[in-house]
Amino acid sequence: MNLEVRVAGLELQHPVLNASGIMGESLDGLLAIGRSGVSALVTKSYTPSPRQPYPMPRVIHLDMGSLNAVGLANPGIEGLRDHMRALAGLGIPIIVSVAGSLPEDFAKVAAVAEEAGAAAVELNLSCPHVEKMGLDIGMDPVMSRKVVSAVASTVKIPVIAKLGISDKMVETAEASLEAGAKGLTLINTVRAMRIDVYSLRPALGHGIGGLSGPAIHPIAVRAVYEVYRELRPDIFGAGGVERWEDAVELILAGAKAVQVGSGLVRRGLQVIGEIKRGIADYMNYMGFKSLTDMVGAAARQ
Repeated sequence: MNLEVRVAGLELQHPVLNASGIMGESLDGLLAIGRSGVSALVTKSYTPSPRQPYPMPRVIHLDMGSLNAVGLANPGIEGLRDHMRALAGLGIPIIVSVAGSLPEDFAKVAAVAEEAGAAAVELNLSCPHVEKMGLDIGMDPVMSRKVVSAVASTVKIPVIAKLGISDKMVETAEASLEAGAKGLTLINTVRAMRIDVYSLRPALGHGIGGLSGPAIHPIAVRAVYEVYRELRPDIFGAGGVERWEDAVELILAGAKAVQVGSGLVRRGLQVIGEIKRGIADYMNYMGFKSLTDMVGAAARQ
């Protein structure tokens, strides 16, 4: 089966990547993911200056997934440069996730990423638990357009906008594409929280966090389906991908590639190979000759 795919200007050997942030807090984690068989490596989000993590606990594991509120902790631009030097030996495209509060923040980090050898940048317009960053930007089509435009006019490598769930998701997607995004990542974690019934306090140190895992997969499928049906963009589908069936569902909804996040933690690094093989077996069973034949098949019915 031909699993090769061109998405957002990137030539990939197969459609299975990792999602930003999961196991990517350290260089060792990034290297481990990069060696797991992913077709490209997506880094954790970097901001212009270093950010410290939120108070513990930062991650809670649930039956249906996980809640996390790390706070976009990262080593800033200098740490990005150091990490990129170490990741260069992986021999696969590196997609650098970028975050900030202002358009110029995103552009500054993206420029450093390009200089350091990134194949593309993914703009984090969807982190659900950091004020004035992430989803606060991605819910506003006007602000999203400004951020994407600032980055697209600064770098030559592909720009990917990572969007979360909002009432204006399709409108924001359209604005991002018109501003120069070559593709979209849909979706990020979903804003959520849990209460400790004995301490009578929020279970996460920050209170509100992002829900990931199987619980959000149907939401991700809906998001990909709606955006693909309206705009036909290049999409990286993300949200609760733990088995090949999850990946196939997102591809049939309109995604050209999929990102695995909490599945890496819940099932281990071998999940990348399992999903890749499952997609190939499914294609053979259903008679699909190439991955592109599958993309959006459900939305075209």
